[in-house]
Amino acid sequence: MKIYLATDHAGFELKEKVKSFLLKKNYDVQDCGAFEFNKDDDYPDFISKVAKNVSADPENSRGIIFGGSGQAEAMLANKFKNVRCALFYSPAIPASTIDAIGTQSNNPYEIIKLTRTHNNANILSLGARFLKQEDAINAINIWLETSFGNEERHVRRINKIKEIENNTPILT
Repeated sequence: MKIYLATDHAGFELKEKVKSFLLKKNYDVQDCGAFEFNKDDDYPDFISKVAKNVSADPENSRGIIFGGSGQAEAMLANKFKNVRCALFYSPAIPASTIDAIGTQSNNPYEIIKLTRTHNNANILSLGARFLKQEDAINAINIWLETSFGNEERHVRRINKIKEIENNTPILT
C-alpha cells in the first residue's frame, strides 16, 4: 500500500514527523508537499495531489493530510471521486460513542477505527493545531492497521456514495 502525505504551512512540522515515523515502519510513502515551511502557501496546491493519487487507486493507496484544523483539507479531498476522507482531532477531548449494537465506548481512538471498519476511509485529515504529535501518531497507527469490516450494510452504503458520485452532474 502506498501512503501519500500532504500539508500546508499549518501542518508542516507534524507531517515531517509523521513521514519519519512511517518510513521507520517501512511504509511506502510519497510526500506531495509542502516541502518547506512557507506561511503563505495554499493547502489546495498540495492536498489535491494526495486526493488525485488516492482517487486513481483507492484500493491500494491511502492518504494522510494535515492542516490547521483539517476541516478545509477534508472538504477538498472529498471533492475527488473514490475518496472517503475522515477528519480527526485530539483524543484529549473526552469521547463517548455508542456502537451499532448499543455498546458505549470511552476509547478516544474508537472513531478512527470506525472510519475504517464502517466507512473504508482512504484519506485521514488531521488538525495539526488540535493534536499532540503522540496522539497523531497513535491515530495514524490505528487507522493504518484497521481493515474495512466489509459488512453488507457498510458495503451497501459505500456503493450508494459511489452511485451518487457517478450520477451527479458537474455544473458549469
